[in-house]
Amino acid sequence: MDFRINRETIPVSENVFDGVQEQGVELDYILPDYYPDIFRLVRCEVVPVITGYSINGDKLSYELRCDIKILYCSESGSTLQCVTQRQNFSRTAELGRTGENLTARLTPKTDHINFRAVNKRRLDLRGAVSVKISVTGETAQEVISDAFGMNIQIKKIPVRFAAKKITAEKTLQLSEETEIPVTQPPVMSIINTRCIIPECEKKMISGKLLAKGSAELKLLYSCEKDGGAVEPISFSIPFSQIIDIDGIDDTFDCTVTPEVISCDITPTTDKNAENRIIRCEIEIRLICSAVKTSSVMLGSDAFSTVYPCNILVSEIKAEQIPVIYDESFRHSAKISEGDSVPQTIYSMWCSPKNINTRLSDDGSSVIISGMLTYSMAARDNAGMIVMPDKDEAFEETIKLPDNIAGCTVAAEISIRDVSYNISSEGILSAKSDISAKISVYSCSSINALTDISVDESIKKQRDGDYAIKLYFGIENEEVWDIAKRYSTSVNAVIEENDLSGDRLENGGMLLIPIVI
Repeated sequence: MDFRINRETIPVSENVFDGVQEQGVELDYILPDYYPDIFRLVRCEVVPVITGYSINGDKLSYELRCDIKILYCSESGSTLQCVTQRQNFSRTAELGRTGENLTARLTPKTDHINFRAVNKRRLDLRGAVSVKISVTGETAQEVISDAFGMNIQIKKIPVRFAAKKITAEKTLQLSEETEIPVTQPPVMSIINTRCIIPECEKKMISGKLLAKGSAELKLLYSCEKDGGAVEPISFSIPFSQIIDIDGIDDTFDCTVTPEVISCDITPTTDKNAENRIIRCEIEIRLICSAVKTSSVMLGSDAFSTVYPCNILVSEIKAEQIPVIYDESFRHSAKISEGDSVPQTIYSMWCSPKNINTRLSDDGSSVIISGMLTYSMAARDNAGMIVMPDKDEAFEETIKLPDNIAGCTVAAEISIRDVSYNISSEGILSAKSDISAKISVYSCSSINALTDISVDESIKKQRDGDYAIKLYFGIENEEVWDIAKRYSTSVNAVIEENDLSGDRLENGGMLLIPIVI
């Protein structure tokens, strides 16, 4: 008897490597002559950045830069002094194997930092940063989409996947000079820099991708106002860039993810010889991803109503195209109270870390948890400049408009704005307005048919000679499971019982026609 199988070849993503590498950071620094002596240490920050990477065979090589900033006050005043250093590291990760179309995601973070003043002229720093490495590849997987003959029945599921993916990166340099307002004092030194790039606007033009956005800068600088103070200033630098991506057209969905590689801020003098001009040199990496989606019906199960049948089912990971939800929420925290509340607060900001995302039990909500670090530049009741941190754990449940039970979720959060208030009871509280970009993947993996064999030499043995059986079905039971149990067809069960779908809406007695 004629038996035919239709097959489809789809690209399947595979994890090639997942791991974490740690890098020690050490600094033994003697102050130059033009720096005043150390009297009190205020703050230390180490910011790790991946400046570039490459994959060659089964090796991943990357460049890691650590920007170190140590703030201190001298004995003669409370004006903040800033020591900045950079350390560069070249690292290699053994992937263990090679793969096709490899892409890597490297996420650096600071693990721990300890710093101290050895004496009035010498600083010592010991710490570690780590880089989370995830490398994925692509293979071609052959699966069954349909089969004909020998009374075969095929259960099909729709799969939407990335049929073709193109990636490209482009680095651009932004250079800008900004004059600080006349209402603010001149700059002594830049003590804190935060550069945030919101999501880019994108547009397809003649086979090229136009990306437009802006670098939002928020700075803190020290000045001689009131014997030493801290002043905030913020501004933005727009950019527009055309990115060449070979093979792209209007059938692709595109995303552009901006990353800040470096942000160098230098105060310079104006015509009155005062440091009132801020020169910005920013290096940005634009990571572009273009995906062409395709849909196909794949077989997930099979049986023959007449002959014994063996199937082979394999788990495949077709790259899913996520549904994106842009949500927002607010977090409130009590920072301090009583005598620990600062006399003056110059600025407050917030940084997220250790973010985890999971699906609620009923599939209607996404639960985002992690840590928010509230930081501020302030003057305490003793008149000293302080820059303390306060870690606050949070958990937020976000209800989505669609039921996403069985899906996998991921979220990226960013802080839009931070405000603070000191109540009449002397309690300092802060509020963060947070944006959450939630990606919902329909399934992390799919069980698909990869082979079917039918033994036509024998027929299935039935337990009697009958044309219809009675069966008591339960609510939400799949018609496929019933048909497979009795070696009949799904359509026959649906038509005989006038069902409206492939699941039972209500429990009750069913007539099961026997198909020969």
